Amino acid sequence: MTPAPPAGRAAVEGLLSPHPLGERLPGPYLDDDLTRRLVAAFDDILAPVFCVLDCLDAYWNPRLAPTDFLPWLASWVAADPALTERQPLDARREAVAGTTRRHARRGTARGLADEIQAVLGLTAEVSDTGGATWSATPGGDLPGSPEPCVRVRIRAADPAAVPLRRLAALIEANRPAHVPYTLEVIPPGPP
Repeated sequence: MTPAPPAGRAAVEGLLSPHPLGERLPGPYLDDDLTRRLVAAFDDILAPVFCVLDCLDAYWNPRLAPTDFLPWLASWVAADPALTERQPLDARREAVAGTTRRHARRGTARGLADEIQAVLGLTAEVSDTGGATWSATPGGDLPGSPEPCVRVRIRAADPAAVPLRRLAALIEANRPAHVPYTLEVIPPGPP
């Protein structure tokens, strides 16, 4: 579910418009106190709009975006919701910033290991049976094995503490759709 957009930039106490409308009134209205006060109300409404427009590039940068805009920005780049929940603000900003970089490796063994590390904080050993190669000779041997499979191994001091459902859902979302996987959670030790 996409989060609702931020409520918006409401009137900010003391924020002045960089382009006051009262100074742009035609000559006959410049001395009219009522007109100037009415136009000043528009300045109060437009000042936050000008502020947002002047800083618009910061809204697209997860490291600079306003805090209430960050979840919406995260939904735009399809960041995993777990990245933006229950973490300190700096960690959420870095997680959203790294999402597009991780998308470039999505579906690869390294991409899956990176996603598991980013979302769950677990170090995963990921291997697959596929491969890519080239050959100057037609009909050369194909790399990998004919039966595709991804193997994910997690080494944890307390295997019972690993969130298996969340881990399985993360693997399902980030593995190639046609490739089955196996998951092992084992205590630390030699391979």
